[in-house]
Amino acid sequence: MREITLSQAVNEALAEEMRRDETVFIIGEDVAEAGTPFKVLSGLVEEFGTARVVDTPIAEPGFMGIAVGAAMTGSRPVVDLMFGDFIFLIMDQLCNQAAKTHYMSGGKLSVPLVLRTNLGATRRSAAQHSQSLHALVAHIPGLKVALPSSAYEAKGLMKTAIRDNNPVVIFEDKLMYQEKAGVPDEEYLIPFGVANVKREGTDITLIATSSMVQVAEKAADILATEGISAEVIDPRTIVPLDETALIKSVKKTSRAIVIDEGHQSYGVTSEIASRLNEKAFYHLDAPVLRMGAMDVPIPFSPALEDLTVPTPEGVAANARKLVAGELIAREMIDAA
Repeated sequence: MREITLSQAVNEALAEEMRRDETVFIIGEDVAEAGTPFKVLSGLVEEFGTARVVDTPIAEPGFMGIAVGAAMTGSRPVVDLMFGDFIFLIMDQLCNQAAKTHYMSGGKLSVPLVLRTNLGATRRSAAQHSQSLHALVAHIPGLKVALPSSAYEAKGLMKTAIRDNNPVVIFEDKLMYQEKAGVPDEEYLIPFGVANVKREGTDITLIATSSMVQVAEKAADILATEGISAEVIDPRTIVPLDETALIKSVKKTSRAIVIDEGHQSYGVTSEIASRLNEKAFYHLDAPVLRMGAMDVPIPFSPALEDLTVPTPEGVAANARKLVAGELIAREMIDAA
C-alpha cells in the first residue's frame, strides 16, 4: 500500500470516476487551470478538457443551480465549493431543490450530485473562511454527509458518493490536504453508514469526526501511558450514521466523549450524544461528554483561534476524569 496525500487521493478518485463514466464532470470556481486554491484538482483539466472541468464566475447560486439541473437530466456533477463557509450562498439550491426533488417527484427524478467542500479552523483564515458547517446540511432530509479523516477515506468515500443516486455533501478538512496515509493501488469504495474502529479499547470510547479523529488518536496515546485504554471510532459519514457500531462500543466501555470541530451547540456532538443516551443509557457509567468548537466566530488571532477547537490534551483530561468518576454534572457543564 503506497502513501499519498489527501489531496492526491481526492484527485485520483475524481480522475478514475471521470474515466469510468463520461457523465461525471466538475464545476466550480478556479477548478480548471488553477486546480483550486488548494491545488486538489491539478492536472484534471489537461486530461478531460474544459467541457468536463468547468470554471465558473464567482456566482455560487448560479453554478449550483446548473449542477442540480444537470443531475436531474442525466449527468453526475461534482460541485467544487471553494470554502465550506460559502454554503450559505447555495442553501436554496442544495436544501430546497437537490434534497427534495426525488421525494417531490414521487421517485421519478433523482439528483446524483456531489458537493465537495471543506471545513476546519486553525488556518488563520478568520471568521468567514474557517467554519465547520456540516451540521447545517446534516439536518436536511435527502442529503448524505461524509467527513473523510484521511487520504484513504477521502478516496473511498468520494468514489462512493459519485456513484450514489442521491445528493452527497463531502467536507474535507483544509488542513489535511498534504497529510499522507496508506491508499491501495487497486480500486476500492467505502460504503456509507459504516464506521471505522481506528483503535480498540476497553475503558472509554472516543467518537471523532474528520480531523478530530487524529486529535482523538493522540489523546488515546496520552491515556495509554496512564493505563487507560481508549477506543477511537470514526463514523466516516454522519448521514447515514452507523448507530450500531457506536452503541456497541459504548456498551463495552460504559463511557464516551464525542469530538467534532463544528460549534458545540445544536451540532453533531449533540446528536450523537443524544442517540447514545437514548439507546445505551443503562450501559453508561457517566453521561456522554461533548467536545466541539466554542460558540464564537472563529478568531483570526492565532493565540485566540487555537483555543476554540478541541485538543488532544483537552480530550485526554476529560477522559481521565470520566474514567475516574470525577466528572460530575456541574463539571461537565463547565468543561463544555
